[in-house]
Amino acid sequence: MYRDSEMAIWFSSGVPLSRFVRPVLRAGWPVIALTLVLVSVIWPWANAQIAQLKSQYQQRSDLLRVSPGSFQSSADGNRVFFVERAGEQEGAKHVFLLDKQEQREAVTTARSGRLISQNGERQLILETGQRNEQNAATQTFTRMTFEHYAMTVNLDKSAALDTPPPKATPTLTLLSTPSAANEGELTWRLGLVLAAANLLLLGIATAATNPRRASNWNLVFALLGFVIYYNMVNLSQAWVASQRLSMGASLLLIHGSALLLAVLLIAWRDHGAVATWREAWLRRSAP
Repeated sequence: MYRDSEMAIWFSSGVPLSRFVRPVLRAGWPVIALTLVLVSVIWPWANAQIAQLKSQYQQRSDLLRVSPGSFQSSADGNRVFFVERAGEQEGAKHVFLLDKQEQREAVTTARSGRLISQNGERQLILETGQRNEQNAATQTFTRMTFEHYAMTVNLDKSAALDTPPPKATPTLTLLSTPSAANEGELTWRLGLVLAAANLLLLGIATAATNPRRASNWNLVFALLGFVIYYNMVNLSQAWVASQRLSMGASLLLIHGSALLLAVLLIAWRDHGAVATWREAWLRRSAP
């Protein structure tokens, strides 16, 4: 609008920049409403789905998490698996297993392996292989060959997600169960909504430019201000979660300061614009 001289017509009619706030907010309220829906509903739902998928993956048996052709450790770090081929139906082919338990270390190789459920536990049945075991405490070494060998595989039930993280918790649940972490997440969600409104006002104040100038530093300042503002919103979440600031104090400090800055800039633009057009009118009407 400054480039097309529309704002020049606006100011020449004697209307201040502050009168431009209402139409901008009227046009920008859908963006603020969409931001509110995204951070209060979509954001926790998406994170809950990610956490659920991660939990389901972690609760799979160790053997099912092995990628064929690569070594992979178990959930507790005491076992290392390697299979050449693996599948849900045909089982695993050419299995290598390194098992460490305190002072005992065992290496087991088998031609094939499959998973079965027995007595509520998942068991790995190995077929046609050998097992070499070394006991560091007794300094003994044992080697055995087998046609069938059964062992219990670890199900990482401790990784189950009993309570979701704050970012995956619905907004109403955060409000009903206050804690430092939950208040930090609430501060971040509310902060994004308040930031969307404040950025509209800051955009009005920083959009002023001279179309005759080749360089436009206002765009650089606006981009820099957005980066600083967004980082402060993220910092406020950490401050509240670590109990350095209360939720109300954090919102008032960051977003209240941004609102005050926007109001002062608009007032400064109003005074400068009115003074400029008054001087131009006086010069034109002077004899």
